[in-house]
Amino acid sequence: MEDLIIYLLIGAAAGILSGLFGIGGGVIIIPALVVLQGFSQIKAQGTSLVALLPPVGILAFLEYYKRGNVDLYAGIIICIAMVISAKFGAQFANMLPMDVLRKAFGIFVILIGIKTFLGK
Repeated sequence: MEDLIIYLLIGAAAGILSGLFGIGGGVIIIPALVVLQGFSQIKAQGTSLVALLPPVGILAFLEYYKRGNVDLYAGIIICIAMVISAKFGAQFANMLPMDVLRKAFGIFVILIGIKTFLGK
């Protein structure tokens, strides 16, 4: 039961922040699963992908689209590139040592945070 509550809280936080900031919920879900539930980095990443497929993409997209804040052309091109390349990223992630993957993810999140904070 405790796991269920933690998963619900992680999902709610990821949903709110994804919808609010347009971020991938993985930025929330992955660290939360690692820290709060003791998941390995690779298991957290795989679990995050399962969780993110339907809810965030569809519902948040519709809200932004209704307000004219979506470039469909750019989104479709990015989606096609992601579909083609995601398999290779997942294969590479599964080949890396766990500590390297965890550190690479942390550095990525920090760099994106700094870039976002400092602006253009």
